[in-house]
Amino acid sequence: MMTQWRDFLDAHGARFDDLGQAHFPEHPAGEACRLFALTQFDVLLARGEDAADFLQGQLTNDVRELSAEHTQLTALCTQKGRVLACGRLIALDEIRALLLPAERIETTLAHLRRYVLRSRVRLEAAGDQLVVLGLAGTEAPALLERLELAVPAHANGLAQRDGVAVIALPDATPRYLLLAELERARGLWEALAAHATPSDGAIWRRLDIRAGLPSVHAGTAEAFIPQMLNLQLIDGVSFNKGCYTGQEVVARMHHLGKLKRRMYRATLTLEPAEAPAPQPGDVLFAAASSSGQASGRVVDAAPHGAGRYELLVVLEIAIAEHGEARLGEHGPVLKVQPLPYALEPAA
Repeated sequence: MMTQWRDFLDAHGARFDDLGQAHFPEHPAGEACRLFALTQFDVLLARGEDAADFLQGQLTNDVRELSAEHTQLTALCTQKGRVLACGRLIALDEIRALLLPAERIETTLAHLRRYVLRSRVRLEAAGDQLVVLGLAGTEAPALLERLELAVPAHANGLAQRDGVAVIALPDATPRYLLLAELERARGLWEALAAHATPSDGAIWRRLDIRAGLPSVHAGTAEAFIPQMLNLQLIDGVSFNKGCYTGQEVVARMHHLGKLKRRMYRATLTLEPAEAPAPQPGDVLFAAASSSGQASGRVVDAAPHGAGRYELLVVLEIAIAEHGEARLGEHGPVLKVQPLPYALEPAA
């Protein structure tokens, strides 16, 4: 995280955990419009004449469908079709910007640079070039309009005005990502904070979980193929774009395979409440599993009260529908909750 932005947020009441995520005191009355300093994210920038073509050969979605009005979820896979990184791709004029968990930026850059060869593309982390904010709540659209910022007309939409890019996320309650350069971000934060409640970064993580939007962290890198993360259900994979790294495995599963695991939303309660919090990559077990191995893994987790957590998990379909899964071999039982989008019928 950039030092100047961290110092600015610190002066405005933020505290930071070991992963650099910004935390603010909880204010339940602020739910109508919450403001987030999304320091847990960073942006990978691809510049140059071949930037779009280069990414087209690496990412699961069709980069040609990006526009000044449309962003897309996408994933970066290994040759074996395993997801290394998952994020949102944005066209900022001639630059292609990939929003990722900050912890995945350097690994993703190193992987992509191996494929650059003669392509005229320069890859770098945005670092102090771009700040990422979040805005969520029923009053968020009106606040953006009050500040004369552009409001995208549809989910995954993009609108830019006065040095601020605004992306509308697919969610039942209005939720937006905002990208701006550092100096613009300082004034933007103060203008937004006059009407919205600065909120804990873990709440944003919980909102992503409820929306069924996956992230890939260090503990889950190369653990899943895109279909296990439901990316084919939320417009994160194109099966018509042609070749990209890992495409053969992803396409084979789509056309010929039988998906045995997929992503679900779940909740659990730890007893005692001070027990170690679930983390991405934690193993799930089910006594009824016939796989002879762990029946699933945690994709993401966020607290929601003392000892209570909301999660995204990849779990055996048979167990999710007819069995019982636990966090760890003897841990608490997961309660599977509905996602906001339809799942494919079980194979």
